[in-house]
Amino acid sequence: MNQIDLTQRHAIVTGGARGIGFAIATRLLQSGADVSLWDMDAAALAQATEDLKPLGTVHTAVVDVSSAESVEAAAASAVKMFGKLDILVNNAGITGGNARTWELNPADWQRVMDINLTGPFNCCRSVVPHLLSNGYGRIVNIASIAGKEGNPNAAHYSASKAGVIALTKSLGKELATSNVVVNCVTPAVIATDILTQMQQSHIDYMLSKIPMGRFGKKEEVAGLVAWLCSEECSFTTGAVFDFSGGRATY
Repeated sequence: MNQIDLTQRHAIVTGGARGIGFAIATRLLQSGADVSLWDMDAAALAQATEDLKPLGTVHTAVVDVSSAESVEAAAASAVKMFGKLDILVNNAGITGGNARTWELNPADWQRVMDINLTGPFNCCRSVVPHLLSNGYGRIVNIASIAGKEGNPNAAHYSASKAGVIALTKSLGKELATSNVVVNCVTPAVIATDILTQMQQSHIDYMLSKIPMGRFGKKEEVAGLVAWLCSEECSFTTGAVFDFSGGRATY
């Protein structure tokens, strides 16, 4: 494992109790950062905290990222714990199941948008002022290759992740002269529990699109995110980093 120096940095990772978020939190702690784990699942959050405590300082908050009030409270709690904030990783997300666009339940569409797109907006809205006051910050949004290509039977998920890419680009331009950089990662399929929310036929479709012929590993994503959270990532903002095993074509 390459060593990335995040000593004395204070990070928030949403959806941090499992999957990609847990792997990212692990890598950030291994790199010297303190981490605030945000998740809706209190039981999973408690277990994740026990697993991660040997690696460093861990703060937790039970958060619904679709609620601005919940996010504000969690951000205030993290600031009280750490004194300042340096890093925000917007990872929390859901797939919302699979259906053809005209057969999607409007409630499912809205829930995916609330968590996958409004969630990162709420988190950025609450955390960016703290980064600006420091004169330093790193924001990494976890989008998806679906946001670039559009997966059939997943219009709600694809559209939400396309929105995350656009949010990244807009915010990156707004903060370009502030030493706060904003980038996103667009993974193809990563082997995590989120696959249980999808139909097998949809999983097979996505795997068939990956030239490497395998799913990505959450630890591989975590390595890229850790670099994007570092001081070395200093002249890149509003960018999209593909993580697709060769699937991405632009």
